[in-house]
Amino acid sequence: MLTRRLWPLRTIWLISPLGLIALIGLIGLGAIGLAVVLAGGQACTERSERDGQRPVRADVDLAPQALVRTPPGEDWPSYNGDYSGRRYTALDQITPENVHQLRARWVFHSTNSDSLEVTPVVVHGVMYVTSGNDAFALDARTGRVLWHHTRALTEGLIDDASAHHNRGVGVWHTRVFMETDNAHLLCLDARSGNLIWDSAYADTRKNYGATSAPLVVKDKVIVGTSGGDDGVRGFLAAFDALTGRLVWRFWTIPAPGEPGGDSWPGDAYLHGGGTTWMPGTYDPDLNTLYWGTSNPAPDFTGDTRPGDDLYTDCVLALDADTGKLKWYFQFTPHDLFDYDAAETPVLVDVALDGRLRHLLVEANRNGFFYILDRENGKFLSATRFAEKLNWATGIDERGRPILTGVHPTPQGAKICPSMDGATNWYSPSYNPSTQLFYFLALERCDMYFSGARREAYRPGRTYYNTGTERIPSEPGRKVLLAYSVATGKLVWRYPQVGEGHSWGGTMTTATGLVFFGDDAGELEAVDAKNGQPLWHFNTGQVIHASPMSYAVDGVQYVAVASGSDVFSFALPF
Repeated sequence: MLTRRLWPLRTIWLISPLGLIALIGLIGLGAIGLAVVLAGGQACTERSERDGQRPVRADVDLAPQALVRTPPGEDWPSYNGDYSGRRYTALDQITPENVHQLRARWVFHSTNSDSLEVTPVVVHGVMYVTSGNDAFALDARTGRVLWHHTRALTEGLIDDASAHHNRGVGVWHTRVFMETDNAHLLCLDARSGNLIWDSAYADTRKNYGATSAPLVVKDKVIVGTSGGDDGVRGFLAAFDALTGRLVWRFWTIPAPGEPGGDSWPGDAYLHGGGTTWMPGTYDPDLNTLYWGTSNPAPDFTGDTRPGDDLYTDCVLALDADTGKLKWYFQFTPHDLFDYDAAETPVLVDVALDGRLRHLLVEANRNGFFYILDRENGKFLSATRFAEKLNWATGIDERGRPILTGVHPTPQGAKICPSMDGATNWYSPSYNPSTQLFYFLALERCDMYFSGARREAYRPGRTYYNTGTERIPSEPGRKVLLAYSVATGKLVWRYPQVGEGHSWGGTMTTATGLVFFGDDAGELEAVDAKNGQPLWHFNTGQVIHASPMSYAVDGVQYVAVASGSDVFSFALPF
């Protein structure tokens, strides 16, 4: 077992002229060169720019073919860096040998959120971040605000949408796209932040919201919704990037007479869940989108939805041009445990049995690590990664779980993993050099309760019927895991020492590092080969986002959102 190293920590309070307070943890000499930038764009300390630097302007024009490049280099042009979902950077300036020298270069304090879930997007030296319904363009070298588009938070939303979380933007040519908390797709001018068009794509009166970052594919912007726990009917939609016109919509809950519709009796499909609240991935060679869907509704009582409840808890393979379903794979049929399949479906190419295979890899919330053939959806293998798991004994040769019979009851039943899952939306990563897949797992059980009687769907109300409770004597524990895609076996594990409160994802580098948000509010770097801890920085806040990397003027940076701030790090200049 790897042990955590303790690092010297100094903490300072920074108070803005607007009365905003930021708590920044500094490691050793990490304060040198640090600039703290508020949402208004004012820097609290000097040394925010290098001598001789030209001012950065938001003159961005990202060609669609730039999104196809794998892996990303100086730019990080989409939520996962590229279409594959690997969160792997080709930049090689920061290495296992020098990562201990990383210093915080600037901190940007945002508005409208104390728990950012955004991954910054960087194009041509401009960083785009979102907070609630606000979007910011920043100088990626200094954190200086170039423009700020603001929109009021929506009142009256419920459940996930009421938290107003937003995970970032998509970029296409001179346009930036973001989803709002009430399921509008906004198109902004990347150079000024001015609104170009606004398309409402779901009815919040029917419990819809949105929490994802859009995915831009060719000339289309792909968006999803939240609200799967609230009785909405999930879908994925594609809009014309130029005009905002709806091009296609795929309903994840089929209607009667459609393929899969026989798994929903009567009008249950209208409130079946299956939302698409995280970004998907895309294979340009196959012209195929891969997107995860959430749990069925109601969550914890299944008598109103007997059968497999298609296409909930699935990864869907869709034609990117038409939205037509090519294939699907369901991880947890007839889910009673809230085991969404919203986790990133990562696309990798690995030699198996002597030939190169085009694979889809996913660590699922249900506690199993899956490998599929992404050309046809064929199930290849599943490995249990959660130690605390009692809902199934394994996965059969068809890819279906072998159930134990445990299920929620009115009196309460202990079920593992917990409702938060054995992993969740926080991003995994894959390193083609090590052929290892990295992700954070949560070891925890919950008490699950079902409703004693059927609960009717009602607009403006959640649709769980009924819920879960934590077990006070059994706190959760996070662990960073590395699995071999070639063998499906565990290679190393790095246990955390907190109670599983971090929701920070991972990012890996060509030089053999894995960055992740640990359970102490720190951005941490470990050796990708063995998990040995090499560096960490205390942000003073809980990390609910995934790191990324970019370069400007020959300098590599690593950035992550934590609490209400975005931190950017680099080696000494």
